[in-house]
Amino acid sequence: MNLADDVDVLVIGAGPAGALAAAYARRQGLSVRVLERQQFPRFSIGESLLPACMNLLAEAGMVEAVEQFGFQYKNGAQIARGERHVDFEFADKTTDGYSHTFEVTRADFDQLLIREAEKQGAEVHFLEEITAVDFSAQPRVFSQDVQRRKTEHRARFVVDASGFGRVLPRLLDLDAPSDFPVRAALFTHVEDHISDPAYDRNKIRVGIHPQNRQVWYWLIPFSHGRASIGVVASDEFLRLNGADADKRLWEMINQEPGMKRLLGDARQLFPAREIRGYAAKVHRLHGKGFALLGNAGEFLDPVFSSGVTIAMKSAQLAMKLVGRQLAGETIDWDAEYAKPLMLGIDTFRGYVETWYEGGLQDVMFSSVQPPRLRAMMCSVLAGYAWDAQNPYVGHSGRRLRTLAQLVRANGTAAVF
Repeated sequence: MNLADDVDVLVIGAGPAGALAAAYARRQGLSVRVLERQQFPRFSIGESLLPACMNLLAEAGMVEAVEQFGFQYKNGAQIARGERHVDFEFADKTTDGYSHTFEVTRADFDQLLIREAEKQGAEVHFLEEITAVDFSAQPRVFSQDVQRRKTEHRARFVVDASGFGRVLPRLLDLDAPSDFPVRAALFTHVEDHISDPAYDRNKIRVGIHPQNRQVWYWLIPFSHGRASIGVVASDEFLRLNGADADKRLWEMINQEPGMKRLLGDARQLFPAREIRGYAAKVHRLHGKGFALLGNAGEFLDPVFSSGVTIAMKSAQLAMKLVGRQLAGETIDWDAEYAKPLMLGIDTFRGYVETWYEGGLQDVMFSSVQPPRLRAMMCSVLAGYAWDAQNPYVGHSGRRLRTLAQLVRANGTAAVF
């Protein structure tokens, strides 16, 4: 077995959380090694960013590269139900910060970020699979490459940014049952050939199934006339067992009038793919010598595109603490990492729960919304789920349920 040089920080995974963690470490003068199981570029779902990501990218020294790459500009979201739709403009928010972001092909975006981390001095190794870890003393991580050569890595701290690979939760038995029911997503990419002049490519489109409000669709426009399309529903509703995935996807697309109209001339670019049971949770987000970032810790649901934002925010919060700890400070990881991170996660949780309950949809489509209320909701939809000055951050589920009751009783959200 080879013994690699010791580093200050070892990062598991080279996705957005791992790339930002590496950059934050380097900007504090720490040595950092990133180990990634796959070879980049590689396909990943989760293509719609939120404006709050831009602030985190700027802090990591990466925002200029993202701005210049040529990704599809995004300034808001459109929620569609039948022939009605409501638009949320990210500029109409209460929280300071970026009001735009991008729709990204993740193969390009993730490779761009990890290359930016390399430019800042991060050491990156692809095709290295983590096989074991030891946190009994100095953290040790054991990896194996495609030639089955084994390497021992010693670090002062380890962060797990392995996403749905969930390396440390798996190896350390940290997984916990998710609070969310099992749902599945069926999706592909298309050349969209959308000719409708009213269609706004600067917004993600979220469509609601006409008969089942727990079923929703995404239409994420990319630059160069392509798009990501998909549907999220229960396994029972998708009825995929034994069914042709492509056929079932287009059957589902054609059940939503707006998607059917917009994608009438679309050309599918690869066979439909499916992910199911993606909601994830852990017993704890940190331990002696390690912290979990992004999806390696908790993943809720794709409906509000919160995954990459949570991943980047976790990297920011964790790496500031890692730098302080390695400088000799004593860190309360519960108070300074887990609790602050969960503020935003629980905010998104309230939005996700009330979306599937139907209450948030009723609020969004209510005939009268005070501008201040709409702006506070828009801030969270833009990813600013850690703004404690916003009443719809933190106890969002309780407040949104109260709003939904008012809407159903009075037809408006005039009281909040």
